[in-house]
Amino acid sequence: MLIVSGAGSMALPLDNLVDVLKAAGEPTRFRLLALLASGDLTVSDLTEILGQSQPRISRHLKLLAEENLIERYQEGAWAYFRLRQDGEAASLAKTLLARVNSGDPVLQRDGERLLTVKRARAERAQAYFSRNASEWDELRRLHVNDAQVERVLIDLLGDEPIDSLLDLGTGTGWILKLFAQSYRRGLGIDASRDMLSVARSNLDKAEITKASVRHGDIFNLPAESGDFDLITIHQVLHFLDEPERAIAEAARVLRPGGRLIIVDLAPHALDYLRDEHAHVRLGFSHQTMSEWLEKVGLSVEKVSDLQPSGAKGAPSLTVSIWLARAAETPVAVTAASMINTIPEVRP
Repeated sequence: MLIVSGAGSMALPLDNLVDVLKAAGEPTRFRLLALLASGDLTVSDLTEILGQSQPRISRHLKLLAEENLIERYQEGAWAYFRLRQDGEAASLAKTLLARVNSGDPVLQRDGERLLTVKRARAERAQAYFSRNASEWDELRRLHVNDAQVERVLIDLLGDEPIDSLLDLGTGTGWILKLFAQSYRRGLGIDASRDMLSVARSNLDKAEITKASVRHGDIFNLPAESGDFDLITIHQVLHFLDEPERAIAEAARVLRPGGRLIIVDLAPHALDYLRDEHAHVRLGFSHQTMSEWLEKVGLSVEKVSDLQPSGAKGAPSLTVSIWLARAAETPVAVTAASMINTIPEVRP
């Protein structure tokens, strides 16, 4: 079955309303809207599902995009499309989709073909995940398990509402799944297209349609200043040469009063992680992280250290979690301004 969203309020001028209805009112375009309400899809995916030519599908998508009903983003050679989450036109589209008979045979057939496409996507993602599973399992044995981290994160966030979540270095999409009941919209950014395929598959399986993942540069985010009220960076910074620049870029797109959560490793001496697992930094001290956060106008509200309970004397890694908040009045700091302003600290 296709998943269609509920409706929100709308206020469109008459001419715009008519244009949107014309765009959505053609049968193939309406089927495209229903499919794109269920997640991110490529032209090839849509061609396979609808059984129509690529030029025809592309023309329909262009018309829908012109009326702000769908959004498009590029990922390497592929272009992905999805139903817009915000805006009056998107609100109207959700209203129309909510009125469709879920038993309609055409949409049911589209939904069955969509599941076939998503199953193939999941199989490709699982193949990549399996190739790297042994490496990830080795690292997991060195520090606390995800369940312990999850409990601390949920406690840190409390009941404060989340409008928009940005997860940097989203990996498997674990953070987007963890907080799916708490945010209105979510976005995951990752530099690895293979990991993005894993994340998309996981979001599909969890039927999470209000979050999407995109290829992007953590130092140059595809987002405007103040776009997000919660940003998470989970086990990413130790892979970066200049983690302070990533923090500054996160601060740029954080709303005044918004929160940043960083999960990473405390200082350690397991030097082999540099060569065998591409770790650039061997953890971060509380002092170093606090200096970086304060430099970009964020104040540290809480720090938690989670130590593994392995055998005494065995190699282990402590996981640190920092919760910081942006000032209500933004501080004008850019990622570039962080370069050479803080001395490099390597444990």
